[in-house]
Amino acid sequence: MTPGLVIAAPRSGSGKTTLTLGLLRALRRAGVRVGSAKCGPDYIDGSFHRAASGQSSVNLDSWAMPPALMASLAEIVGEGCDLVICEALMGLFDGVPGEAGRTGSSADVAAALGWPVLLVLDASGQSQSAAAVVKGCATYDPRISVAGVVLNRLGSPRHARLATEAIEALGIPVVGTMPRSEDIALPERHLGLVQAGETGNLDERLDRMADFVAANTKIDVIRALATSGTVPAAGFTHAVVPPGQRIAIARDDAFSFLYPHILQGWRGQGAQIRFFSPLLDQAPDDDCDSCWLPGGYPELHATRLAASQGFLGGLRHFSETRPVHGECGGYMALGRSLTDAAGVVHPMAGLLDVTTSFAKRKLHLGYREARLTADGCLGPAGTRLRGHEFHYASILQTGDDTPLAMVQDAHGGQPAPMGSRRGFVSGSFFHVIAAVQ
Repeated sequence: MTPGLVIAAPRSGSGKTTLTLGLLRALRRAGVRVGSAKCGPDYIDGSFHRAASGQSSVNLDSWAMPPALMASLAEIVGEGCDLVICEALMGLFDGVPGEAGRTGSSADVAAALGWPVLLVLDASGQSQSAAAVVKGCATYDPRISVAGVVLNRLGSPRHARLATEAIEALGIPVVGTMPRSEDIALPERHLGLVQAGETGNLDERLDRMADFVAANTKIDVIRALATSGTVPAAGFTHAVVPPGQRIAIARDDAFSFLYPHILQGWRGQGAQIRFFSPLLDQAPDDDCDSCWLPGGYPELHATRLAASQGFLGGLRHFSETRPVHGECGGYMALGRSLTDAAGVVHPMAGLLDVTTSFAKRKLHLGYREARLTADGCLGPAGTRLRGHEFHYASILQTGDDTPLAMVQDAHGGQPAPMGSRRGFVSGSFFHVIAAVQ
């Protein structure tokens, strides 16, 4: 397996993304071919990884993915690369209840793949006490190895020296000391970072991150920390069956949340992919045998979508004879109406009875396991799928459609109906990651 390194932290907001993107761009500029990965369910960070490195990126999820799939994806993303940098999620050990190695934590991914951890520590408001945090992270889980530390948000050279000396007394090297800086932050929106394709002057921003990281870390030493891991070749395992052999997929600024491993798996099973843009008033190709509307930001483009009669009419025609499925934002577009943040109601496709609203935002977040209630494009009745829910929109009315699936969270909650199904059309706020195998 290609050498890898997991960039993790004790908590969110410590600087993982800054360090990851800065390293990816700096290594690329130095002629290093570096692949990347993101722990857990996240659509947005991977696109920034690809922009920074010029190489592919995948998600690695120990809760939702079978171990063989996760190992195969790690191998695939490292093919032809000198190393892989994997960005952790949340805190290093944060996850959900589950069997050993299947909690969704970044530590699970590091342990499963044999990749060491580079710990990013926000040292603001502490000096020698930073060593206690590092020691805790290094000893809490014997499956993983903390190979080095990068200190972030340091206030002065004295601050850096005190924290560094205390940490290195533990036998763990400090390979970076990054001062406080507000000049390299990326713009954010309600689901996290603004998407890479929408971020103004992205290359310039990434170059500034690379300059900052190169000036304040030992990049050659960090690269040398990566190790090859011990996972045997697993062979590619697909995540879910394709919803058809010719799949029309919406792709533009309104519909962009489709995991790379899903697309790769469909193609690997022989499916042909035809992209189209609802925002350009394009309809799904009529020679396709299924249509997929991914998640994204339809609430930001509701006026254009409601006016795209070519798209809406073509979608309605397509749905008369072939499956159409919508995830999250795609589900909202398939409903009767979408209310935007200003309270304006926009008519949507009307292929499902649901009405949704973004006017009163409420976060819905977490892992989900779904059991399909009937045969459909996601599989036969009874199929179990693992994925997640992450949105701020609310359902105003579900209407008379039958539920798509019975869904429960990862904490043992009671199964509850989710989503809608009518004729050949289905949708829900559930984002599928992989089938339960």
